[in-house]
Amino acid sequence: MRKLPEHGSCFVCGTTNPRTLGLTWYANADGSIWAEFTFDASQQGPPNHVHGGASAAVLDEAMGAAVWVAGLQVVAARLEVDYKRPLPLGQKISIHSRISERHVRKIFATSEIRLENGEVAAAGKGIYVSAPHLFVNTKFENIEPQHGKDRKHE
Repeated sequence: MRKLPEHGSCFVCGTTNPRTLGLTWYANADGSIWAEFTFDASQQGPPNHVHGGASAAVLDEAMGAAVWVAGLQVVAARLEVDYKRPLPLGQKISIHSRISERHVRKIFATSEIRLENGEVAAAGKGIYVSAPHLFVNTKFENIEPQHGKDRKHE
């Protein structure tokens, strides 16, 4: 396990953004990503529960980080979120992500937000495409790739 570098003004994990959620990502040896976090009232949607957009942003960022750890600079081309149960504020949750498939031009990733008891509250699927021109001079530019157990299709 290793801590990933934050990247400046990112809404989800950057330290220079005054409105950041403040997540810290970790990578496992297999290339999967995880974090622990507690949503607070500033991310509220329905009373006492997390706004769907806040949880979607976290799922997206987790999938993007999993792809960045594999050495690719990408942006989301498609994002799907399945909200399985209400996500309460003030409860520690964990976020998990990994690459599920690699194609020539597209990378597929999955992510989950799990409650303390292990139940999945939200699950994401994403398609990511290469966009290195958007990441010039960023802290994620020089991440050393970790080679996970993803399926590769050429």
